[in-house]
Amino acid sequence: MVTLGRLPTLAGDPVQAYRLVNSKFPPINLFDDVADAQAFEALYQIQALTNPRLRNEVGQLELIPRSEIPFGIPGCSYATAPFTHVNPAGSRFSDGSFGVLYLAGSMETALAEVQHHQRLYWSKVQGLNYERFVFRGLACSFIDAAMKDATAISMKDPIYASDDYAASHRLGKAVKDTGTPGLRYQSVRLRGNHCWALMTPRPVASIIQAAHYEMIWNGQITGVNQIREA
Repeated sequence: MVTLGRLPTLAGDPVQAYRLVNSKFPPINLFDDVADAQAFEALYQIQALTNPRLRNEVGQLELIPRSEIPFGIPGCSYATAPFTHVNPAGSRFSDGSFGVLYLAGSMETALAEVQHHQRLYWSKVQGLNYERFVFRGLACSFIDAAMKDATAISMKDPIYASDDYAASHRLGKAVKDTGTPGLRYQSVRLRGNHCWALMTPRPVASIIQAAHYEMIWNGQITGVNQIREA
């Protein structure tokens, strides 16, 4: 089984990666409305007086130090949201106690990853016979300095188990606990491609909207289409 110390460290190259988010959840504009942590605190306190939904919109701010939030970048809300809205059920590299910004090396890979997880979720929803779900495609630019590279690790390693995340949780915790900013790893859902697990939004330079996609559910995912403007 792979250990963090065995993984090579990436040099610090610029990276373009991709992500999908459900379009029913709007961006948290508060993160994009300010340029630094001090301005954020002032605006947050003012808005909290009149917006009772603000905590739900912004998430659990105590989960991320203000110094880790990349204020002033395009799409700061997209970069920060995974760290303040943490899935308690966990994910491949998190046991649910901390957030991870998952990205894919291509939009095709991002679609394959999201399809897998959405298929599992939708199959458990009773009475869901037909539905159209829309996702916002995002393009993310960041620097991979000091991140670890697990792409050379065999797909037979337990960190790549299809649905058992015990080994990958241990690796993710080690990455998080050592202050390593992220991990490059092989895509389990689209073999031959790779993904990223960022443990902090700090390396992100921008996240911008790229396109919209729809997934058609009819007992299974029967179609994935890019939505184009007329």
